[in-house]
Amino acid sequence: MRLLVVEDDKDLNRQLVTALQNAGYAVDAAFDGEEGHFLGDTEPYDAIVLDLGLPRLDGVSVLEKWRRAGRRTPVLILTARDRWSDKVQGFDAGADDYVTKPFHMEEILARLRALVRRAAGHATSEFQVGPVLLDTRSSKVVVDGNPVKLTSHEYRLLAYLMHHQGRVVSRSELVEHLYDQDFDRDSNTIEVFIGRLRKKLGVDIIETVRGLGYLVGEIRPEPGKAKR
Repeated sequence: MRLLVVEDDKDLNRQLVTALQNAGYAVDAAFDGEEGHFLGDTEPYDAIVLDLGLPRLDGVSVLEKWRRAGRRTPVLILTARDRWSDKVQGFDAGADDYVTKPFHMEEILARLRALVRRAAGHATSEFQVGPVLLDTRSSKVVVDGNPVKLTSHEYRLLAYLMHHQGRVVSRSELVEHLYDQDFDRDSNTIEVFIGRLRKKLGVDIIETVRGLGYLVGEIRPEPGKAKR
């Protein structure tokens, strides 16, 4: 999962980026409205944290531009303004949620988890396929009740596939959503991570769809065995 933080306060921006990275996300940062608008308009984020009081271009204008251009990325408004009229303006511009400063980082994380899963059509923080359970609240994965230790990239890959289970996801889409802007992207590494995931999970929930990408769905029965 890949996020964008648009916040002009450098210390707060850094704190948000660090907390989101520690939670397993790939994160890009922007420090003014023009930079934020450009990134949100050209990069495929799963959610965006957007401050309203930005230099060069205010947050409401940024959001309005995205929505007019057809950008549907979930947006969490972050602002020091607490008047109800400011909140209404933010929602009318196309915001999906709203948090007023000061805030607890856990609230930001919880609201972003909710935005991401709702955008993918899910109602809960837990995703399960066969014996594999992924809990986005704790960033943990268990198989048949046994914890599985994954690297940050392996977890991010599995989380994206499970958020979009039942749909074939191309390697190029995975690359766009798993790595931040500065990462040296190579689609060939996706195949390596898929192989590692299959080995660590020990069950076949990731199907390779030749020429198209990868699909997470029901476990296929072994040849000669009935599907339970």
